[in-house]
Amino acid sequence: MSKLEQVLILDPPTDLRFRGPFTDVVTANLKLKNPSERKVCFKVKTTAPRRYCVRPNSGIIDPGAAVIISVMLQPFEYDPNEKSKHKFMVQTIFAPAAATDTEALWKDAKPDDLMDSKLRCVFELPSENDKVNDADSASKPAAVLNSSKLDVPVAGKAVSAALDDSEMKKILEECRRLQTEASKLNEENRQLRNVLIKTHVFVRSSVWTLSTDKRGSSHTVEFI
Repeated sequence: MSKLEQVLILDPPTDLRFRGPFTDVVTANLKLKNPSERKVCFKVKTTAPRRYCVRPNSGIIDPGAAVIISVMLQPFEYDPNEKSKHKFMVQTIFAPAAATDTEALWKDAKPDDLMDSKLRCVFELPSENDKVNDADSASKPAAVLNSSKLDVPVAGKAVSAALDDSEMKKILEECRRLQTEASKLNEENRQLRNVLIKTHVFVRSSVWTLSTDKRGSSHTVEFI
């Protein structure tokens, strides 16, 4: 039996493009649309689970509905001479009308019932004009993905197909708070380092001098 053709419409269909600089989190959006008259269960897999955070990473799409997947690339040192080998796969299966337990649905799924689409990751650096236009814009931060297995669903339990705006705001606020704390710690370290340097110089440049009064009978010690 031939493999089923992917029922969902992916946008973009083949490539996920991430535009640098990659010193902060970079987000690429993937739209999944269900043109069929049946519910479709989906999940997202990647070959580099430590490098990406995906929201939502799984769920159910109603007939005629669509969902936006946010794929967030964690900061890294970019080498333009190194080609990206990262890939994503969107795996889908038709779901019963009353389906609620997606984990059981995937567990009991037969290989012939599975549909999948693969996308490759493309890293791009902005042009000089783009750098000027995007100088005041910031990429959306995200929590670092905590996973160690290859080709497994991106970390996190199954969530609703609709992206939770309030949850995204909490993530953004937490990242800003952590960045502020990091800046404060860096400033405190810099101040402490300056104090230590000044103390070291002061001790080395200090000398003891001995003075004698006119009668030569008394001595005083003065610290300069």
